[in-house]
Amino acid sequence: MLERLANKHIVLGVTGSIAAYKAADIVRRLREAGSEVRVVMTRAATEFVTPMTFQALSGNPVHLHLLDAQAEAAMGHISLARWADAILVAPASADFLARLRQGRADDLLSAVCLAGDVPLAVAPAMNQRMWSDRATQENIQGLKSRGILLFGPEDGSQACGETGVGRLQEPLQILTQLAEVFSSGALDGLRVLLTAGPTREPIDPVRYISNHSSGKMGYAIAQAAAEAGARVTLISGPVALSPPPSVLTLPVVTALQMFECVVQQLKHTDIFIATAAVADYRVTEVAPQKIKKTSAPLTLQLSLNPDILGQVKQQAPHIYCVGFAAETEQVVPRARIKLQQKGVEMIAANQVGGENNLGGFSSDNNSLTLCTPESEVTLALAPKAKIARELITHVARSYPLWRQTRKASAQILRFGKPPL
Repeated sequence: MLERLANKHIVLGVTGSIAAYKAADIVRRLREAGSEVRVVMTRAATEFVTPMTFQALSGNPVHLHLLDAQAEAAMGHISLARWADAILVAPASADFLARLRQGRADDLLSAVCLAGDVPLAVAPAMNQRMWSDRATQENIQGLKSRGILLFGPEDGSQACGETGVGRLQEPLQILTQLAEVFSSGALDGLRVLLTAGPTREPIDPVRYISNHSSGKMGYAIAQAAAEAGARVTLISGPVALSPPPSVLTLPVVTALQMFECVVQQLKHTDIFIATAAVADYRVTEVAPQKIKKTSAPLTLQLSLNPDILGQVKQQAPHIYCVGFAAETEQVVPRARIKLQQKGVEMIAANQVGGENNLGGFSSDNNSLTLCTPESEVTLALAPKAKIARELITHVARSYPLWRQTRKASAQILRFGKPPL
């Protein structure tokens, strides 16, 4: 279950409660699960636990102030909200819940919560009388009505010596519920096949032709598809990445190996997503021994590699196909040409290269334009894990409609158009 937290960006808010010490264990467990954590503390929280504790556990500076001159353009709350995949406030005091209900933004944590467009969860911790008070319960109902998730609280003994509901949930319980946030079920029962990374086309036993693909985008999409409930097979070129959890990963090296592996998996596939940067050409005759350097120019004869995406659509038109178009210029127009030529359902276009390299091959961030025959949707620059989940959301929405349209078209071809 906790593997769903791998590679996630979690903003952890800590408020003024005696249970703040448990937040240290939450940070530790998040890091063990593979999450990156940035901690935001209220002023009251620092009276219970020092910021240095959370900095040491998270490996990141702790954020304390709304108006921080060290933050980019002094807009720290916006950058944190954009960075986050989810925001968790644990412990959440009665005072913070009241301010969150009112939409206040007079400290950094409340401003981050207000600016975020990602799942927001609160784990309350307070005296049992404060929890049962009508004002707190009205605040809780108001937060729930806005889609804010509630983790706990539990019934048990409290630091004040009383017993009742208001105790912070244990860290493992909190993290288990947080992991569920990333399980949409949007692709339940479907089989997704992906390609990712580069291919390497050998010149001799030492050298090869390749490209700058890191595989990060494809691996993020594979994880997002698995979290959406799909059975995922990932065919990967050579990358320096760990296989995503709950994903069958099949390593290959060359374009021909990738093509053969894809063809073998087609009978087990509903959706094919081709993110791999497959080499267009391979060396026609690979030298059996290392080519020795001389002063003479070296000429390599190249042969065209298979068009994996185009071949899949031709051989298996019943499979919903998504391709990628990495371009240095005229990104969307060229993606639309590719969409038409290959006859696929969607092309995800992104710009690579450029002076700033804000997105693309080696970056942890990306932006995409999703081109279909009917529409274009832009996914703004964000971490690749977030972009991957947005892409899977779009695929999950369009796949049932595509299936329905395809069945209707097949019936018309078989039986003829019904009379009006």
